[in-house]
Amino acid sequence: MTATVDDLRYPIGKFAASPSPDAEARRRAIADIAALPARMREAVAGLSDAQLDTPYRPGGWTVRQVVHHVADSHLNAFIRLKLALTETAPTITAYNEKAWAELADTSLPVGVSLQLLESLHARWVAVYSRLDDEQFMRTFVHPEYPEPQTLDRQAQLYSWHSRHHVAHITALRQREGW
Repeated sequence: MTATVDDLRYPIGKFAASPSPDAEARRRAIADIAALPARMREAVAGLSDAQLDTPYRPGGWTVRQVVHHVADSHLNAFIRLKLALTETAPTITAYNEKAWAELADTSLPVGVSLQLLESLHARWVAVYSRLDDEQFMRTFVHPEYPEPQTLDRQAQLYSWHSRHHVAHITALRQREGW
């Protein structure tokens, strides 16, 4: 059976937020975020430069670009979390992730972003783990979305995002027999 473009693009399915997550859903989301650095390191372990420079799907980013994208994306998310906790519904700045994936730093060894993810996720999880129900309802305004984004939704999104991009790499490895 041949995988469809959507199968390759969304190996764990598209993101769908729970409208009313409970403490257990938050715990699972934080656990996924905490696990990302080790899961990403394992996903790319032993890959050659040629394999790292292989797109995970036709027309998609290379494995190397995916690793660096996750670091870029999660850095932005951490800043948005801190802004939402320290300001009243701040409007955040969007960034052009496709253009960022073409910048010179995405040709660096993946170890650079793997190290960054370890430190970043330790800090990110430390903040998320200490939020109360009221703090999870704090918001930021993303210019690409009509509704303010809650920190509850952000945790769910980055739980998915973490699993989504690791699955891009592990699915490619499985298809290629790496």
